[in-house]
Amino acid sequence: MKPSAGTYAAKKRHRYDIWDVLIHLVLILASLACTLPFLHVVAKSFSEDAYVIANKVYLWPAGFTLGAYEKIFADASILRSLYISVLVTVLFTILGMIVTVCAAYPLSRKQLKGRTVFTFIFVFTMYFHGGIIPDYMLMNSLGMLDTLWALVLPLSFSAFNLLIMKSSIMSSIPASLEESARIDGAGHFRILWNIVLPLCKPILATLSLFYAVGRWNAYQDALFYIKHNTELRPLQLKLYYLVIQASESFQLESVNVQLSNPEVLKASVVVFATLPIVCVYPFIQKYFVKGTMLGAVKE
Repeated sequence: MKPSAGTYAAKKRHRYDIWDVLIHLVLILASLACTLPFLHVVAKSFSEDAYVIANKVYLWPAGFTLGAYEKIFADASILRSLYISVLVTVLFTILGMIVTVCAAYPLSRKQLKGRTVFTFIFVFTMYFHGGIIPDYMLMNSLGMLDTLWALVLPLSFSAFNLLIMKSSIMSSIPASLEESARIDGAGHFRILWNIVLPLCKPILATLSLFYAVGRWNAYQDALFYIKHNTELRPLQLKLYYLVIQASESFQLESVNVQLSNPEVLKASVVVFATLPIVCVYPFIQKYFVKGTMLGAVKE
């Protein structure tokens, strides 16, 4: 006796319900894996030194205090590092987007001769790189060591972001739209400014976020290129030195008891350095979602 259509539908719905539960469970576990470590750091930043040293702080502050943040705002070097990080991130993002747009637009036009060769050259740099030593020698020969431009110029162009921008322009700007603009007498710069950029706001916001977050979290280039001019050290490099200080203080804890635990100061600086990016993200979230989903649905 064959099962009825209602029985088959009920079994199918039950099977889908199981998969829904498994998917939600995996998403919840993944969200907790990303959220709990940050909550632990936040809790440590608001806790007293004694509780942190005794490892009694988990997800809620123990002995609530703002002492670590008071030390941050009292330290002029940390505030100076914050200003340098904001300045470098803004300049880096603006310059990176200008270069990316100016390179992606011509490569997306079919009338450009040799665009396949140029695209291959850009893609080649994604797989083969000279390394840190040639980069340092280049910065030294250009006289850019211990300057602000050493943090802005070297990584201000990303071939990966170029390919994303190029694909976005090709998929969102029809050739007929460009042809109609040309009939009206528009040139390349007018087409780019009045047609391409307004229609590419989602991908522009997405790539801007990629550039900004990548530059904000980077510290290795500052560690190599900023040696003597300590006023140009970004906040992330300051955090790196605090991590080293915390490790050394832990090793010498038996002979040198400090009044302030470096772990608490380190946690507070982590939170302090994360807040600017967290505050910026909600304003471009809708564009970010549209940009990341670009090309995922084919009609």
